[in-house]
This record gives sequence, C-alpha cells and structure tokens, in this order.
Amino acid sequence: MSTLKLLIGPMRPRFLTLVPPCVAVGVGTSYWQTGALNFVQIFFVLIGALASHISVNAFNEYFDFVSGLDMKTQRTPFSGGTGTLPKHPEMKQPTLYLAIVTLVITALVGMYFFWLRGWMLLPLGIFGLTLIVTYTIWWVYNPILCLLAPGLGFGVLMVMGTHFALTGTYTSTSFVASLVPTFLVSNLLLLNQFPDVDADKTIARKHFPITIGRKASANIYGMQLLLGYISIVTGVMTGLLPAFSLLALLTVPLSWKAYQGASQYADQIPALIPSMGLNVIINLVTPSLLAIGLFIGY
Repeated sequence: MSTLKLLIGPMRPRFLTLVPPCVAVGVGTSYWQTGALNFVQIFFVLIGALASHISVNAFNEYFDFVSGLDMKTQRTPFSGGTGTLPKHPEMKQPTLYLAIVTLVITALVGMYFFWLRGWMLLPLGIFGLTLIVTYTIWWVYNPILCLLAPGLGFGVLMVMGTHFALTGTYTSTSFVASLVPTFLVSNLLLLNQFPDVDADKTIARKHFPITIGRKASANIYGMQLLLGYISIVTGVMTGLLPAFSLLALLTVPLSWKAYQGASQYADQIPALIPSMGLNVIINLVTPSLLAIGLFIGY
C-alpha cells in the first residue's frame, strides 16, 4: 500500500485537472457537429486522455531523476517535479512501470477507437504515443520542439483525437478549437520553465528561457496568449465556431495580468509565482468556457 500511495506523486494529480477541459472541447465540437452525446465513448476517451497524461508525467519524473536533474531543480508549486523520487529513490522502478502501464492503457483505448472508427485515427495515435515516451528525452533539447510539444499533446492531439473518436471525422471546427489549448498549454510549460533555467542548463536542455532568456520568452508567452484568443475570434467570424465560443474571451483580463507579471518578474522567480498560478487558471477556465460555448451552440 505504501508503494501505491507513493505512486500518486509521479502521477501529479493536481496537473491532471488539465485533461477534462481539453477533452471537453473535443466533446463540444463533436456535439456541435452531431447534436449527440455517447457517454460510454466519452468515458473511454477521458480514461485514455488521463492515462496518457499520467504516463508522460511518470516518464518525466523517472527521466528527471535518472539524469540527476531532480537534485538541482528549484521547486515551485507549479514546476520542478514533485520531489517524490529524490525522497524515495526506491520508487524509481515502480515509477517507470507506472509510465509503461498507463502508456499501454492509452494504446488500448486508442485501439478500441481504431477498431470503431477506422485507420485514420492511427497516425494521430502513433504520434501521440511517441510524444509521450520521447518528450523528456528528446523534445526538451530543442527550443522550438520543446515549445510546441505540450500544446500539440493537449491541443491538436487531444481535442482532434476526441472529436474523431466520437464522430469518425476530422473537421476544421475541431482544428480551430484545438488551437486554443494548443497555445495555452504550450504557454503553461513555457512559463513553468522560467524557474528551471539554471538546473536545466546542467543537463544541456535547450528551451527558450535558456536560449533567448526569460524576458524575451515572456514576449513569446504574450504572443501565444494573443494567438489563442485570435483563434477563437477567427473561428466565430468564419462560422467554424458558434458565437457563444466568445465566452472564452472572459479570461482576457487574467491573461493580460499574467503577461504583465511574466514580463515584469521574468528574472524574479518568487515574484513570478502568482503569474504562474494565474497561468494555470487561464488554462483550466478558457477551454472550459469554449466548451460551454460549443454546447450552447449558437
């Protein structure tokens, strides 16, 4: 029981709250297209999405411990890992097993929908599984890939994958809607990298806060916030999203405040933490409001 209890740490349960809003966007686009909800299929989609997030979290905890990064990281409530493995090194192997088992669960859910919907889900599924395994050991060593990977996983892959799993089609609506969590989740990881710069340098990671500095990276953060909201407005103007999708713009004041904090306190990590907290709220509330707008459907 103690092993099972300790495995909760590498799962990063607080961060799993990001999954339901992203899945909800995909469910919302499918509902707007079909007017139907299959709760059994939605349940399996959610299980697969949660398993994929647990898997990438556990792989991240495992590889960061093996590389020695965990011993050097300045932890905050939003970054730097959970510290489970440095405190309990005997959990290294169980954490790897957790990552593999949840990866298999993700694959099994994908196979079910592959059987149900056909081969067009396969490229998305293979790319998603590859991203889960390789994120910590490959993507984080290239600034552009490191920026794109989180958003691709929770945006394009999760939203469009959900939509396809429920409808058997890829649509422009699901793509445009997926851009919102794509930009926001990339921003979530980008801002969380600010406290990790010195530690990440020691293992040769290369993300933008390292390569161009925190202050310049704050401008990328602001640009991605803007692109996320532009995606919503463009979707509504082109008729790809219903007008009530504009509800997601209610988080603009929070985003402006978070951007101001990121710009002002880029190099002052303790003062940056409130902006990191706002960033989490933006990532949870914005796609939730977008999903509500899609369900209202006007």
